[in-house]
Amino acid sequence: MVLYRNLIYSEVPILKRKMTKELLEKYLNNCCSSQEVEEIVGWMKQHSFFTESQKLGKIDWQHFKKEDSTVSEERLDSLLDKIHHKLNIEESRIIQIKSNRLISRLSKVAAVVLIPVLTFLLYTISENNRLTNQITTVSVDSLEVIAPVGSRTVVELSDGSVVHLNYGSRIKYPQNFSGRTRGVALIGEAYFEVSHNPDKPFVVNTDGINIRALGTVFNVNAYPENNDIATTLVEGKVVVEELKNNGHIKAIKEMLPGQHLRYEKNTGDLKSSRGRVGKYIAWKDGKLVFENESIDQVAQKLSRMFNVEIQVNNEVKKYRYTVTFVDEPLFQILDLLSVATPIKYRILPRTKNPDGTFSKQVIIIEQKN
Repeated sequence: MVLYRNLIYSEVPILKRKMTKELLEKYLNNCCSSQEVEEIVGWMKQHSFFTESQKLGKIDWQHFKKEDSTVSEERLDSLLDKIHHKLNIEESRIIQIKSNRLISRLSKVAAVVLIPVLTFLLYTISENNRLTNQITTVSVDSLEVIAPVGSRTVVELSDGSVVHLNYGSRIKYPQNFSGRTRGVALIGEAYFEVSHNPDKPFVVNTDGINIRALGTVFNVNAYPENNDIATTLVEGKVVVEELKNNGHIKAIKEMLPGQHLRYEKNTGDLKSSRGRVGKYIAWKDGKLVFENESIDQVAQKLSRMFNVEIQVNNEVKKYRYTVTFVDEPLFQILDLLSVATPIKYRILPRTKNPDGTFSKQVIIIEQKN
């Protein structure tokens, strides 16, 4: 390590004048001459650990403490970007070594050079908690998790709440909850296990209604292709709210455990039932439950679950099914449905798209002769 460090230092001109804060600011504002740039880079390598840099840091820190401690996120981002960008460019320009092995080791030394700069920055912000929070949240304002068609996923939120996403669903949420509520936006279906916080309700926003809870376990089915939004309460209490066109929010139903509620998006009508909660949440355990459901409803769930397109001919739409499948493959499910009712299915060949990908698998369900 000493050998490589000496190689670096030997290629940088010896510092001829004392480093000043003004020269450093000039460097960060991209106003230095080539000679000044080489002097600054050399100073960072040779003197940034020593007394001179400590004095500069102390003076700047004292000046900072006297000013308003509010520092914009844009200024902090700009500072970090300039440090990283300028060091990377000047380092590659000044040091020209062809050996790949040597370059790999020199990169480690370059990382060491950054330590005093980053250490000073972290020391500065450690005295100001509000500023630290700004830096923590500036990189990502909100996050989105998607469970692709054909798969499920589980998300843990910053407040400890756990969300199970069903096939083809997505949830958008802030990195850290702020304000008076913990709000998330859902498209599709999700099972929520909400961490209790009586001072900050948990609100699920869907297309037209909100589901507000404190510490509760519930399921929400809000696929955009459906005509309704369904909520099933497992334990705790939730309040269903309707979003009016004028922006107002109206509480329309307080649910109790074991209750299933359907909200018709077109009419605003509510339909409520009790019991048989298990069938609405069985999906998170890999179960597919049908209770007197039409073949259209069955085809829709199978399409989403297995990432295929199932088309149902009109002559078989009269059939309904009550059955439970547990981790069964698609074609085994279709075979069992063909045994229960006089239907058959055809698998169409997949076609190649202009971009080289293949079309989604299409399955036709029709009347058995």
